[in-house]
Amino acid sequence: MKIPRIGISRHHIRHYGTSRNSSPPPIILISKESNQPNGNAFYRHHPNSVHAGTSANPALFKNLSFQIPSFSSTPEHWAIIGPSNSGKTTFLQILSGQHLSIPQKARSYPYLESDDIEKKDYSLRVPSRAIKIVGFDGEQGLGAQAPQSAYLSARYESRREDTDWSVLDYLKGNTELNPSQDVDGNKIDNATLERVIKDLRLGDLIHMSVSNLSNGQTRRARIARALLGNPEVLLLDEPFMGLDPPTLLTLSPVLRDLADASAPRLVLTLRPQDPIPDWITHLMLLKGHCEAPYSGPKEYMLQNLRAYVQDHLKMPISSMVEMGRKLTALGIEEPVVKGHQSTVPNLEANKVSERTRQPAVPLSRDGYMLKDTEQRKFGDALVEMEGARVAYGAKAVLGNWTQEVDGESKDGLWWKVKQGERWGIFGPNGSGKTTILSLICSDHPQTYSLPIRLFGRSRLPEPGQLGISIFDIQARIGHSSPEIHNHIPKSLSLRQVLENAWSETFRGVPKLDATANARIDACLRWFGEDLRSGGVPAAALQANSRPSWADELLFGGIPFSAQRVGLFLRAIIKSPDLVILDEAFSGMDDGVRDRCLLFLAHGESKQFTYFNPDSEIMERRIVESEISKSGQVKMGGLTEDQALLCISHVREEIPGSIREWICLPEANTGQPARFGRLDGPIEGNYERWNEIWGMNQSGA
Repeated sequence: MKIPRIGISRHHIRHYGTSRNSSPPPIILISKESNQPNGNAFYRHHPNSVHAGTSANPALFKNLSFQIPSFSSTPEHWAIIGPSNSGKTTFLQILSGQHLSIPQKARSYPYLESDDIEKKDYSLRVPSRAIKIVGFDGEQGLGAQAPQSAYLSARYESRREDTDWSVLDYLKGNTELNPSQDVDGNKIDNATLERVIKDLRLGDLIHMSVSNLSNGQTRRARIARALLGNPEVLLLDEPFMGLDPPTLLTLSPVLRDLADASAPRLVLTLRPQDPIPDWITHLMLLKGHCEAPYSGPKEYMLQNLRAYVQDHLKMPISSMVEMGRKLTALGIEEPVVKGHQSTVPNLEANKVSERTRQPAVPLSRDGYMLKDTEQRKFGDALVEMEGARVAYGAKAVLGNWTQEVDGESKDGLWWKVKQGERWGIFGPNGSGKTTILSLICSDHPQTYSLPIRLFGRSRLPEPGQLGISIFDIQARIGHSSPEIHNHIPKSLSLRQVLENAWSETFRGVPKLDATANARIDACLRWFGEDLRSGGVPAAALQANSRPSWADELLFGGIPFSAQRVGLFLRAIIKSPDLVILDEAFSGMDDGVRDRCLLFLAHGESKQFTYFNPDSEIMERRIVESEISKSGQVKMGGLTEDQALLCISHVREEIPGSIREWICLPEANTGQPARFGRLDGPIEGNYERWNEIWGMNQSGA
């Protein structure tokens, strides 16, 4: 089946009002006029400039036709969906006026040139003033207007520096050390400020330091800051990445209210695995590498997902099985595709269609049986917390509860992590998950004074035993997180990032031996297609060749998804005693993520294979790799001597090995943390996910 190209052309432009002349013009209009024989395109540099001759300067979104109405009698809310490196961010930049348009008249802003805008605010005639982009793809903190911590533990110090602005200062733009009066030439009226604070639920946070905000709180603050500029259009780049389910359910209605009121008009970008808000009416599906998109009404596009993925993206349907999930007020609904029960197997009932049935028992995406049949064995305790409580002055952020321990009520967090255990750490944004990890990694200064033992030793000396040093701790931990991502030098080569697992600091000299080098080469070869950024010949990825391409490839020069893969490999490559994966798979396409999950579980011994059971769909199976058959495996999966801690708010990013879980309460409620144990992968029964979050709605 072929999907017709339904990008909005000139004759498809919808007109509102009683006549064409009375309808308001679109606020953004990109059109391919009939007098443009070569079509239109966008460029980062002019094709005839010096920069175009010294760097890649491909044509972006050739022959694009698209518009955003200024006002609409019928809602028209857009979401742009595409995998990493497909051009989602570039598309938003083009809408905002960035990148050259050739011919120039192919992109215009008719409504911004109208008398209505002149009466409202003449400064809004400038696209960069009227159209704002807020991006979340790997960005930490609150952007250039707020300071960044100089080292990982800085955010946990009790003493605040003068430059640690409050959320209120940030919203008002008061983040200059020596500001002149009215720096930006714009003043925020109190009524608007109060409305935005209320709409984004920031009332309890306005006096908090921005460096103490959680991921979800930071996101709401950044959206609020953009709204205070009163833009006509707000472009949100992957706004749902990394949000916990409760925050996800509360942020979507806030965005819907803004979109319905056209104050401002919203355009979202989403990853294929992100749920699509039910209020979105139109979708644009990017083909990849800034190629011409396909777009149209949401229901039509979702009905034709399978044909689109296979005929146009040339991808197996299993690589985008999560696409089309709906985000409603009650939770996430799984997609229903015409002619098929769902785009994903009905794992909740442990049923698999005949097309996806494998000879053996159905497995999770990373090769685990959907129901455990054997009892696991655990070793020594690696982490012991016996009443941990973290507070800044009178404000407690972790452990401010009473917990049942062996039938007794005890104060604080009591928790042990043993060899062989696979823990999931869950809880709302701001509940203390990152604080727990900072205690384990000893980045938090209160680790010294709390009843915590790491690898059997206290941070401070005890009778007959020395305290464990920060270097001893971090040598036994492999850690991937957004915070690590934010601090690791982008000037390191890709190989140096993996070598850094054997170094004491980001810039330290690694202590490598033949085994370490063999592991590095094996990981680079295995993920070569995901890590390289074009120009690397396929011969360089052969099983027995040294991946020298990684010596010259700068970490900061590869796509965000590839950077995430590199940091994931850095965390597991030397088989540390404790692996910590904090949002490690966010920002990855689902296909790349699944390969990482399979590698975490089985290393080089297992791989995916694709086949055609019939002429309609492609399916995926897990098989033994050729490297395993030849006995050349250098990297294996997690062992019984290792422990795993995983933080994620997306159930598809939870490794199939996770069995133990802790769910932290919302901050300042005084409720204790909840603990539980699973009898199989979360993927095998979605009720397991609902149990963790305390959600009873089906499909939530």
